[in-house]
Amino acid sequence: MPVRRQARPDAGATSLTWPSGGRHLWPSGGGSGARAHPRGHLVYAARGVLALHTEVGTSIVPANRVAWTPAGFTHRHRAHGDTDMRIVFLPPSLARLVPGRPAVFGVSGLAREVLLALTGPRGDGHDGSGGGGGDGAVPGYGRAARGRLLRVLVEELCEADEQPLHLPHPRDDRLRAIERILSRTPADTTTLAGLGRQVGTSARTLSRLLRAELGMTFYEWRTQLRVHHALVLLAEGHDTTYTAHACGWANPSGFIAAFTDLVGTTPGRYRAGGHPGPGHTLRRA
Repeated sequence: MPVRRQARPDAGATSLTWPSGGRHLWPSGGGSGARAHPRGHLVYAARGVLALHTEVGTSIVPANRVAWTPAGFTHRHRAHGDTDMRIVFLPPSLARLVPGRPAVFGVSGLAREVLLALTGPRGDGHDGSGGGGGDGAVPGYGRAARGRLLRVLVEELCEADEQPLHLPHPRDDRLRAIERILSRTPADTTTLAGLGRQVGTSARTLSRLLRAELGMTFYEWRTQLRVHHALVLLAEGHDTTYTAHACGWANPSGFIAAFTDLVGTTPGRYRAGGHPGPGHTLRRA
């Protein structure tokens, strides 16, 4: 019988973990402390929105995405909206097939069902022997069945597009200072030149640093920061118009276009629990 542990990492949270994965039910604002695991793991929000912070960046994980954190990366989670987080650990033989850095992937219908199966009543570590033993327990997947499901899941991820929802943290102190400004006040419309004056450097230097460190223009970077913030506001129940203005768009139509490009669905449909249509490919801002 595997060891099952109940824990309360945050007030009002419920946690159930087993050797191959886990499930955490968090109220809005709940989350975990910083930790690292010897195996890489996938995190999926069956409900709500997760922010996953590592030393190299932050991933926003809405309910139609899955986040990958390789072994050894220190990370912490935070829930926005009541969140049902599922965790699946990958063995090294499968972990080597996905990136060696944090990443976010789209979730196909098949991948979603596999994630839910591996973290549902049959995925909680029972080995399937004994047919439940007459005690009302649901028999779990055997090792071979679990292995097949994990291979299907990883194959689906390898076929999926990596999503621009992992925002890397810049290393340069000047860019970090601007990141703090924009994160605190996402509606700030100050130009790059104006922000450069605040941190003591030129727009040209900042543009070069953004290209070198993040591979983005200032417009792309600020758009991603704003959409990250918008996901949180929408998860907390704010409507599209409020969220658009709070994140720096002068009108909702511009916000809807940028949000849809990055997330794959409109803000309104996202709030209602909608997912991207089949075959939707995301574009960078």
